Amino acid sequence: MNLPLDFEKRMQRMLGDDYPAFLAAYDRPNTPALRVNPMKAAEADEAALLPCMGTTVPWARYGYYYDPNSDLRPGKHPYHDAGVYYIQEASAMIPASLCPPAEGERVLDLCAAPGGKSTQLAGYLKGTGLLVANEINPSRAAILSQNIERLGISNAVVTNHAPAELATRFPCFFDKIVVDAPCSGEGMFRKEEQALTMWSQYNVDMCAERQLEILHCAADMLKPDGYLTYSTCTFAPEENEGVLLEFLRHHQEFEVVAPQNPDVLACLEKGLLDRGNPQWVEAPMPYAEQLKNCVRLFPHHADGEGHFAALLHKSPHASAETQDFSKSNKKDKGKGKKTDDTSALNTAMSLFDAFAKDVLKARPEGKPCLFGEQLYLIPGTFDASCEGLRILRCGLHLGTVKNKRFDPSHALALALSSEDVVKVMDISADSPQMAAYLHGDTIPCDGIGWHLMLVDCFSIGWGKASGGMMKNHYPKGLRKA
Repeated sequence: MNLPLDFEKRMQRMLGDDYPAFLAAYDRPNTPALRVNPMKAAEADEAALLPCMGTTVPWARYGYYYDPNSDLRPGKHPYHDAGVYYIQEASAMIPASLCPPAEGERVLDLCAAPGGKSTQLAGYLKGTGLLVANEINPSRAAILSQNIERLGISNAVVTNHAPAELATRFPCFFDKIVVDAPCSGEGMFRKEEQALTMWSQYNVDMCAERQLEILHCAADMLKPDGYLTYSTCTFAPEENEGVLLEFLRHHQEFEVVAPQNPDVLACLEKGLLDRGNPQWVEAPMPYAEQLKNCVRLFPHHADGEGHFAALLHKSPHASAETQDFSKSNKKDKGKGKKTDDTSALNTAMSLFDAFAKDVLKARPEGKPCLFGEQLYLIPGTFDASCEGLRILRCGLHLGTVKNKRFDPSHALALALSSEDVVKVMDISADSPQMAAYLHGDTIPCDGIGWHLMLVDCFSIGWGKASGGMMKNHYPKGLRKA
């Protein structure tokens, strides 16, 4: 691999005698990984989901390496379509592992696409509290929303805003915030040629400026006594320890603390993960001691790409403000305008209730909200007005209300389990019937009415039985050739 000369010189200065081992890591293929969705797979079954799954990712609960040479491709398997797991680089599982959120908390993933960290955070929340997953790029935000849906996450709101825009709406609102900041991507040289060809010291410096701006915004949105995780996939000290040093100088209410996860601490003790190095940025006291709490992954010490992460704690004595969403003066257009017609909402809920009475054993919890013809359940801790926010997904999408009829959404199917519905049809993953279902074909069946379609007990979509056939309601855009 032809590494940039300036990059090589800097890494030699940083690593010293360790540099040859670091360089040799580029000649070794990285082992890919996936993270099991705890809202889908029971703990007792997760390690046996796929034959290609091997050892666990030591710093991430639910993370597993898998054999890239296996004939089984996890990304092509029906379990992937059912949201049973998320394929994710092992090192990218570190940030959300530093301080896992507790059930019921309000959590923000500020730079969330494509969704790896958001779905990992959602796994800890287990459908409780609130997860706001934000992405500034509209096309990437759409991919983020799709992954939130695929993993059956019901308590997430997907937004499309610049961090500064969100900061005006959510001051001191979140218990935990994750900032996986856009960076120069040095840690991805082995996987992404574009990161290698686009590298320059100028880009490193530009990224550091942007990262600091994002952190300032995140600081405003965090509650006193809250935790902020900052991470990058680069080795550059300017973007890592350097950004944190500058942030701490502006925010005396914050300090870098040790990871709150015993698994991460164990990896530090074993040398799989390295600590931050304040000498690389000439940090003075007391900042130097704080920066030693940062976490680094070097590919010659652990199986993964380069990564950096740090956990910051906001003082419980920091000033706190409250926000009245309804008085916000920001008037951005959202993707779908909320319908304020009480009569229309009541009609929509009546249609959904009729569906739920026949199909569901219990109605999902949340505040109903109508966006045009689309009916949602908004997480209870999120403001129902949504005024001025560009929202791609506002909690759980129940379905479409049109012509006095309710059609359940694919998102609702993926958020349900067999215990939540009256009728199911379970099909084996390797059967011709499952291939036919994913292709969009009708399937012979007994019974009548809406069925939750399962692949080996995991929900994957809807079907509606009539006349001995199951009409296929798998979304056309997801069907397999």
